[in-house]
Amino acid sequence: MKRAQTLLLLILLLGCLSACAGGGGGDTADDRPAIAVEDYLTAKVSGNAEAIRAGLCAEMEAVLERELRTFESVSNAAIEGMSCASDDPAATTETAVRCTGQIVALYGTEETTFPLAAYRAVNEDGEWKWCGETE
Repeated sequence: MKRAQTLLLLILLLGCLSACAGGGGGDTADDRPAIAVEDYLTAKVSGNAEAIRAGLCAEMEAVLERELRTFESVSNAAIEGMSCASDDPAATTETAVRCTGQIVALYGTEETTFPLAAYRAVNEDGEWKWCGETE
């Protein structure tokens, strides 16, 4: 039963990510919001709890456990072709970050892909943080 619930959660996450998918890409060398989102997504896929906590905005702390467990029941999760760019790299408080690429994970014997989408990045005390999906 737990496996079915996890699969349902992953499918819902996929649907949300697909609905929010947008264009993007570009050089992230000076794009701190995009770098923060890339770092957060990488931590989430690899299950790095410390980096997930560090990269999550205060507003999303209530869903920390969900974020920590997102890829817990899958194997071989990896990000392929990730490229992120913020709508406004010079923003000081908040911006949207649009990512291309996908997360690929093995659920049982079935490979599942999760397209990357658009995410909200906020600046908290001088640090950019991932703060959920956006349009």
